[in-house]
Amino acid sequence: MTFAADFVGYVAATLTTIAFVPQAWHTWRTRSTHGISLGMYSTFTAGAACWLAYGILLGAWPIIAANVITLALALFILAMKLRHG
Repeated sequence: MTFAADFVGYVAATLTTIAFVPQAWHTWRTRSTHGISLGMYSTFTAGAACWLAYGILLGAWPIIAANVITLALALFILAMKLRHG
């Protein structure tokens, strides 16, 4: 991969991963998951796990790094949804 492709990948990965931080923080702070869809987060979490596997198979660090963090945040939100309804 070229430097430009890696750079774009890291920027995209950073932005899409950061997008989950406010929801995770809000969920942690309020312990409220009322407005969160269990179906959406379940599906998204499975998708993030697949993207992580894909990144590992390709050896693509932007995909791996983004999806390790995204998967962790999604799992946290999903666990809070399951615990707090």
